[in-house]
Amino acid sequence: MSDARTIMTAKEMARTLERLASEVIERRGEDETLMLVGVQRRGVDLARRLKAILDARLSVPTLFGMLDINLYRDDWSNLGISPTISSTDIPAGIEGANVILVDDVLYSGRTTRAALEAILDFGRPRRVELLVLIDRGHRELPIQADYVGKRVNTASHERVDVLVAERDEQDKVLLRAKA
Repeated sequence: MSDARTIMTAKEMARTLERLASEVIERRGEDETLMLVGVQRRGVDLARRLKAILDARLSVPTLFGMLDINLYRDDWSNLGISPTISSTDIPAGIEGANVILVDDVLYSGRTTRAALEAILDFGRPRRVELLVLIDRGHRELPIQADYVGKRVNTASHERVDVLVAERDEQDKVLLRAKA
C-alpha cells in the first residue's frame, strides 16, 4: 500500500454521504417512489448507508435494491474467466419509480450502461439518476453522474480503490498505480 495515496478518509466519506443524501432530498423530497439501487458490490454498501440516512430524515421509507451487472457487461467474455455472479434483488415497485443507481466509482461509463440495461429487465422506471462516490473521468460513453461525492483527476495508469468497512474493515478511498 506504500504506492497508494489516500484521497478520502473515513470521516470524509461519512460527510460526503451525508451531503449526497441532502442533495437527494433537495431534488426528490418526500418521494414515495424513490428507490436506491446499489451496483454490486460496494455500490450496494454505499446505497445501504444512504438509505439509512434518508430514512432517518424522511417520513416515507426509501425503497432499496441491489443489482449484479456482470452478465450485462460488454467485456466479460474477453476477460478470460467466467464472471462471478452476486445477488440481484429489485423490489417489484420499479415500474414508475424514481431510481437512483448507486456506485462507488464512475470511470468509463460501461458499468453504468450495463446497470441501465439490467434495470430495464425489471420494468420501466419513471427516471433513473446516477449517484457515485468518486468520478474519476476518462469516459468512453456519454454518461454523467447526477450526484457526485468527489471528482478526482486521474491518469489512465492509475486506479481508484474504494474501501468500505462492510467488506474491507475500513472506510477509505485510495489512488494507486494499476498493477
